[in-house]
Amino acid sequence: MTFLNPLLLLGLAAAAIPLIIHLFNFRRPRRVDFSSLVFLHELKKSTMQRVRIKQWLLLALRTLAIASVALAFARPTMTGPVAGTLGGSGRTTMALVVDRSASMTLRDGGGAYFDQVQTLAQALLQEAGSGDEFLLVPVPADGQSPTFHQNTASVIEALESLETGAGHETIAGALRRTAAYLTDRPTINRDVFVLSDFQESTLSDSLAAELPEGTRLLLMPVGTDGRANVAVSDVRVVSQIVTEDQPVRFEAVITNHGAEDLQGLVVSLVLEGERVAQATLDVAAEAQASTLLTASPRGSGWLSGRIELEENAYLFDNARAFALNIPEQRNVLLVEGVGADTRYLQIALSSDLSERSGRFVTERIEENALASTTLGAYDAVILAGVQTLSTGEQAAIEQYLQGGGGVLFFAGDDVQWDEYNALLGRLGGGRIEGISEARPDSDPSRDLSVGVFDRVDTDHPLFEGMFESMPGGERPTLEQPMLLRSIDYVAGSGNEQPIIALSGGRPFLSEIRVGQGSLLLYAVEAGVSWSDFPVRGLFLPMLHRSLVYLSAGGSVVGEAMEAGASLQLLLQGIDPGVEIRVRNRDGEVFIPEQREVFGGVVTTLGGAFFLPGSYDVMAGSEMVRRVLVHPPALESDLALADPEAAADHLSDLTAAQVDIVKVGVASGAPLDEQLRAARTGVELWNVFLALALVFLLAEMVVSKHFRPEAAA
Repeated sequence: MTFLNPLLLLGLAAAAIPLIIHLFNFRRPRRVDFSSLVFLHELKKSTMQRVRIKQWLLLALRTLAIASVALAFARPTMTGPVAGTLGGSGRTTMALVVDRSASMTLRDGGGAYFDQVQTLAQALLQEAGSGDEFLLVPVPADGQSPTFHQNTASVIEALESLETGAGHETIAGALRRTAAYLTDRPTINRDVFVLSDFQESTLSDSLAAELPEGTRLLLMPVGTDGRANVAVSDVRVVSQIVTEDQPVRFEAVITNHGAEDLQGLVVSLVLEGERVAQATLDVAAEAQASTLLTASPRGSGWLSGRIELEENAYLFDNARAFALNIPEQRNVLLVEGVGADTRYLQIALSSDLSERSGRFVTERIEENALASTTLGAYDAVILAGVQTLSTGEQAAIEQYLQGGGGVLFFAGDDVQWDEYNALLGRLGGGRIEGISEARPDSDPSRDLSVGVFDRVDTDHPLFEGMFESMPGGERPTLEQPMLLRSIDYVAGSGNEQPIIALSGGRPFLSEIRVGQGSLLLYAVEAGVSWSDFPVRGLFLPMLHRSLVYLSAGGSVVGEAMEAGASLQLLLQGIDPGVEIRVRNRDGEVFIPEQREVFGGVVTTLGGAFFLPGSYDVMAGSEMVRRVLVHPPALESDLALADPEAAADHLSDLTAAQVDIVKVGVASGAPLDEQLRAARTGVELWNVFLALALVFLLAEMVVSKHFRPEAAA
């Protein structure tokens, strides 16, 4: 038994008033002998005993009457099976936590899990009283807040409008949301029913989810057992040099959530609606495996594709989408240092020499205009012999690289190396310690070159596809330029990789990765005063590949996020005031939160709008990015938790008593009886008030008609 107004139990102290009065009246008077009353000593003891019985009986009735009134005001209630036998119930707030995750689309002998949940919820509502209120809590929320309903018709209508969602939420997370709505509800009972298949992944939450004191938590599991499942868990574009009609390699990652090994699993690559590649794959039990598929894109722009498996019972994760970006043109900013020779760069970047799918649109500026130029408007930036870099220019280059931009550096005369070293320090790179120069006058027999190509990292993406036709697995050799001068660059300990190294260990070409972007550093200038590299056959393909590689940072594939999560995008080169919009495949538009930052805009994507699929990010009328929303990975593991283990776990998190309401053949009792026994709560204030009246009536009768003196 519990009390809704426990402080009023202090009124029980008033029950002591009759006893105090009784004891006060029992004080012995001072004895005075009076001769004419001597005969009273002869009264029979039985008469005095009857008087005492009446006095104690009146005392008990008055005490019980006052105590009953005090208990009635404290509003006692009784819950559980005994209360159910008494009939009736107190007002209840019934919270229905309804699982509508993707796993609820599965079926067993009772039908689809979600249909079973709706049937059970309606059975619960049939047991509700006329004064009950209802809280419907969809899980996952996907932007839907819990809603209160004051009648069964309203909550049934809301239940029928629910559909399975794409997000993922733990049961503890849903109970935390529920607790916030149950606090201070003016009802006797607070019952929380969780209707779910209780995937193990939904019990991974270990944060407390304390429910209000006295709340009952009842679990109603559906689903007979866990299912083996295989899912496409990731797709990666391995190639970073991506051009039209050239092979692109994709890596498909497959996860087996079952307890048995899978052999000969067929994996297909679909690009722009056409199945272009297939592979077979063996995946061990409860493990991952990957396979490579290759296709040659036939168009440019943003291309859509997917990796898919043969159908199985759970269709939610049989395919995973990707987006491939092949720009029709690449915007390049060429920053010319004072006196720098950029003729060969201009020729190489002209439309006559650009590849059809990799046409370069080049804008030339002098180095004094760099500080006022928005770098984010360009896919790649070339610094050719730029002599000075101010602190502001260094910060702009760092910000550009962090956001996915690419910078190509060529040395030059009269360059302020301390300023470049300051930039390299900001980027986590090494140091330029000077210039090496050939001196033929000191040793006429010596080779004029300061070094030759000694080591080449042919596995770097810059060389992807260049040497695949080499017979017999021979190591490729690159054409050797004559190097009259080169910078002495000492690599740092950061995220840096030498691509071509000269004899003696000095790098000719190095890459420094910064955020989502990269900087490629050539040890020579872009003209012919330092080397004959610009007039060698190697120069044109290396320059084109360098720019394609640099311009791919953050844009070869679309951004990815899971349904129910959020994503922040840094969009560089967006003019102030341009509105960012997100458009789905059906043409519906979402306007996200956005704020202007140095060199661009940061926007946050998230909410119920982002279901699994593909979304175009628009800046004004221009498409600037594509976002892929994938199903939650945790929803692919269909293993079910043991109900008893789930109850123990949730009891620890909620500090509430947790019971399990079993349904189906193994339940052992009809559902309506289980529900009635689990949630009935009877308020007993009227019973105690009636008892108080009975005691008072009895006191009146005893006081008026019970005369033990007359009997004597």
